[in-house]
Amino acid sequence: MKDTDKQVDPLPEEFASEDEAAEFWDQHSLTDYEELLEPVDFEAQIKRRHFEIEVDEESFMALCHTARKQHKPVKELASEILKKSLDAA
Repeated sequence: MKDTDKQVDPLPEEFASEDEAAEFWDQHSLTDYEELLEPVDFEAQIKRRHFEIEVDEESFMALCHTARKQHKPVKELASEILKKSLDAA
């Protein structure tokens, strides 16, 4: 069967829930509905950025150990330590 002969389910006007929408798109391809797409203007406001820095293994392991003891994510503890250190500088 050619792609042009392919039967495509109609796109619902709206979905009753996010789960219903997710289920629909799990079973369908957006490429089958390209003619229904409309361009939109979108502006994102980035409120947080992630940076990567090199840390020696010994420091990283100590950071992981301390984070585990404090029940915090490693990135949160690392950020706190950097902020305190820079405030003191």
